[in-house]
Amino acid sequence: MKVLVVNNAAPFVRGGAEVLADELIRRLNATSGVEAELLRVPFRWEPADIIPEQILLNRNLQLYGVDRVIGLKFPAYLIPHSCKILWLLHQFRQAYDLYDARTSHLCGHPSGARLRAQIQTADEQCFRDSRAIFTNSPVTQARLQKYNKVPSTVLYPPLCNEERFTGGEYRNYIFAGGRVGFGKRQHILVQAMCHVRSELNLVIAGPLDDPAYGASLEDKILANNLSSRVKIHFGFHPPADIADWVNGALACAYLPIDEDSLGYVTMESFSSGKAVLTALDSGGVLELVRHGETGLVAEADPHAVARHLDQLASNRAKTISMGRTAKASLKARALSWEHTIQQLLSV
Repeated sequence: MKVLVVNNAAPFVRGGAEVLADELIRRLNATSGVEAELLRVPFRWEPADIIPEQILLNRNLQLYGVDRVIGLKFPAYLIPHSCKILWLLHQFRQAYDLYDARTSHLCGHPSGARLRAQIQTADEQCFRDSRAIFTNSPVTQARLQKYNKVPSTVLYPPLCNEERFTGGEYRNYIFAGGRVGFGKRQHILVQAMCHVRSELNLVIAGPLDDPAYGASLEDKILANNLSSRVKIHFGFHPPADIADWVNGALACAYLPIDEDSLGYVTMESFSSGKAVLTALDSGGVLELVRHGETGLVAEADPHAVARHLDQLASNRAKTISMGRTAKASLKARALSWEHTIQQLLSV
């Protein structure tokens, strides 16, 4: 069976979706009788006027010599095929919940309502033409049902490189991994460090979405004399380096805005036996992080986050215990690539 996985490609942007796509290809090619490749289709959402062209481009692509297509993200999942399965990581949220929240770039566009309708129409045609639709979390599943009235089956992504995240020392720092950008809110963590009373350090590492955002973080660190306590490592890092940071942390922090999934940052932390500090509005992460059991949940406010960071530092025994409970809770989910591949290939 020849399987083509299709995903969008924002040049030089790499996050959990890209890691998942690469691992999916690796696992498919390790499956007997399967040959798989990844097709990444360039996608730009600004200026908004070019989105209809990109919808048209993907809907008119013709695939040859492919037995099955697995679509991950808009607009690549619009590519037609007689045997197409969606593993929906998220839709183009600017046309859905972000539009309703008035945080979408379409809201201020003179043709925003029309563009939103075009995106939704293209999606709904794609959903009708798909053999099966899986979603990566109940959050994505609920959004699809709410806006498109389309049912789906939750298929959680298993952890990649699980063998690296085995745990280790509980040293005196909090690790915040993943993409660095406004939507991940590392700025709240940096601001919180101005109010932390304990001798706790913060390490941030990951690819930078926007150089201006990175510069603002560095400015905050300098302006508040935090250089000795807050270290930022921008860019892509080998999985072994990320694992070392996670394995050595006292706990981890991940404060995304309404995350679509459990989040690889959360899963890596749990696998390493580390509690996670997150926010009340961090979406799918809250499916794993239970306050006081597997981590702490704070308001997305620097003072509140600082109090919770101090709590992690002041009661190390409790923090370590939460980390061990976190590890057990992830293991109990029994997420496996074998099951995932079987689901994607059997429908």
